[in-house]
Amino acid sequence: MKPSLLLSLLTLLTMLGGTAQADALADIKARGKLICGHTQASEPFGYPDQVTRQFVGFDVDVCRALAKGLGVDVELKALAINARIPELKTKRVDVLAALLGYSAERATQVDYSYQYYLSNQKALVKEASGFKTLQALAGRKLGGSKGSSSVTAAQKLLPTSNILTYQDSPSAYLALQQDKVEAVLFGELILARFVKQAKEQGQALVEIIAEPLFVEPQGIGVNKGETALLAAINEILLTMDRQGDLQIIFDQWVGKNSAYGFVRNYKVEPIAP
Repeated sequence: MKPSLLLSLLTLLTMLGGTAQADALADIKARGKLICGHTQASEPFGYPDQVTRQFVGFDVDVCRALAKGLGVDVELKALAINARIPELKTKRVDVLAALLGYSAERATQVDYSYQYYLSNQKALVKEASGFKTLQALAGRKLGGSKGSSSVTAAQKLLPTSNILTYQDSPSAYLALQQDKVEAVLFGELILARFVKQAKEQGQALVEIIAEPLFVEPQGIGVNKGETALLAAINEILLTMDRQGDLQIIFDQWVGKNSAYGFVRNYKVEPIAP
């Protein structure tokens, strides 16, 4: 092969290799748009507004804030829960702000940003039961969703309890109202909706045990190895926390200006495995 032809081929391969190695942050900047995945039916994090039919919610606002911090436009992409990581890994979205609770298993598939929300997993009981602590549920019949992290945690914390699993949270809640179980185990937001439902529909009043089963941090998901993008996202989240923008989003969707009235008692910081 002639030296000039060989040099041309090597130059082409180097250019192609450089393109293949272009990082996601550079791609987003060049495109001028962040494609951000959020949940499609998880009120109040990502769901369609009944009037406008546009997607709104805590994570939708976080998507917009991330794009603003990067200096680009945002393209919102609503995803089913089980499609979140596949959509990220196939690069149909750049990042996930989609109720992505941290787990060691998920961390082998994606990299997590600093935490921007903490989800308390708790137990719901009938007010008349008198149960006020998790230990009071030892040896009792409990309900939860199949394969949920709440059920896994309860099996470790309350090994003597009999835990029945259901297809979804409404089914488990119905079992509580019908006295088939004595408590149900879910995220605090889901349980808060059941408390509201009981009052509005004249059902037996229920209450949430204050002590959490565990606290699940949520982070922004990015593809493995995208260190520049991850660093940029972490810096944006820290700035949002420092300047109060994250508190405004929290208050609107789950805090003092919402139906939930939760108090934010966490800060943006690295997720502890």
